[in-house]
Amino acid sequence: MTTMTDASVREFKMPDVGEGLTEAEILKWYVQPGDTVTDGQVVCEVETAKAAVELPIPYDGVVRELRFAEGTTVDVGTAIIAVDVTGGAPAEEAPVPAQEAPAEEPERQGRQPVLVGYGVAESSTRRRPRKTAAPAEEAVQAATALQSELNGHGTQAAATRPLAKPPVRKLAKDLGVDLASVRPSGPDGIITREDVHAAVASVPAPAAPAAVEAPAAVPAPAPAVTYDGVRETRIPVKGVRKATAQAMVGSAFTAPHVTEFVTVDVTRTMKLVEELKQDKDMQGLRVNPLLLIAKALLVAIRRNPDVNASWDEANQEIVRKHYVNLGIAAATPRGLIVPNIKDAHDKTLPQLAEALGELVATAREGRTSPAAMQGGTVTITNVGVFGVDTGTPILNPGESAILAVGAIKLQPWVHKGKVKPRQVTTLALSFDHRLVDGELGSKVLADVAAVLEQPKRLITWG
Repeated sequence: MTTMTDASVREFKMPDVGEGLTEAEILKWYVQPGDTVTDGQVVCEVETAKAAVELPIPYDGVVRELRFAEGTTVDVGTAIIAVDVTGGAPAEEAPVPAQEAPAEEPERQGRQPVLVGYGVAESSTRRRPRKTAAPAEEAVQAATALQSELNGHGTQAAATRPLAKPPVRKLAKDLGVDLASVRPSGPDGIITREDVHAAVASVPAPAAPAAVEAPAAVPAPAPAVTYDGVRETRIPVKGVRKATAQAMVGSAFTAPHVTEFVTVDVTRTMKLVEELKQDKDMQGLRVNPLLLIAKALLVAIRRNPDVNASWDEANQEIVRKHYVNLGIAAATPRGLIVPNIKDAHDKTLPQLAEALGELVATAREGRTSPAAMQGGTVTITNVGVFGVDTGTPILNPGESAILAVGAIKLQPWVHKGKVKPRQVTTLALSFDHRLVDGELGSKVLADVAAVLEQPKRLITWG
């Protein structure tokens, strides 16, 4: 890694793009060393707290270095990219006039090293060992060594670090070319891309001894061990999976969960869904059973407001919310996330449909912001889309209840004294038993079921 000591170089650190985040994974770089960037230009995409976020650079300049590769998890506050705000060339390639000797550096306050092997004592770059000599003789030796290095004919220590720009170094690495064996043709002995390609075509003899010695120095890897043809796959726990695991463990072992179930005839609700699809006020909006289930839960919360609360362990208080931020669990390519609709209790049915549509579309595109997943009060998880009857959902941390909706299936059902095929589903409500007792939880679940069985209650109760 190149050490940045030039005062013109700015380091952009991994920001906290959400409240209280500690790390983020770099998903993709949009720039490479040598690229020019402008203030506000997106340079990379990161994933943190279950959200993919694009990061803009806050200044103009030329990219010096990308500190981490794609797929790397980086702590918040760590520098991830270095940019030369003067628009200059990368530090390790910038030529230095031959007449400038290291001995003159102490007299130039504020000047930073711009060449590998040539810098002040604080720099982390390596310097050639020197024999003890008088100051004048030492300056002559340093100038001579510097000129020799610039011309590509330096000492053994200098030869270990040939002059080349980062893209050229990467090209040489990809082609398996040792830069020490390449004859430079660029100004001041800098190796160019053409030099690397020429080295590949000519296959110079000096590279052969290194190739012969490599097998002896590096033992051959042991063959992979398999059992009955089955191999193990290890997947790093990071990003969405890590955030979900931490949240679920914290919730499951903090809040005492209770889950209640009810099976309900939703035939009338399904008919209402079809009618609403033809309503002119709902044209262009996402109308499905989840919309009416969400509205039914909001009605149940209005009738039983004590369920919309959270437990404050530090202050030993129950915090009752006078607003409903309705969370919707969404399965995305990156994993499960739970964005929420802010102030869902104040929205009309068309407004709720519009908000649901935007929430789902944004989640599927992987563009849900961390702010959209904070501050939820209750959640709905629709496991029925996977053909599952129901489940025992774990509370989203900080929330009081979560409603699981099972698959809606045509089943035999007693209706008006006769067994008929009806649309039936099973609901499951998990709640925090510290602040929601059995009576309150049962009332909420029963109210949701009653609305879905007789959706006209949306008018009388809502």
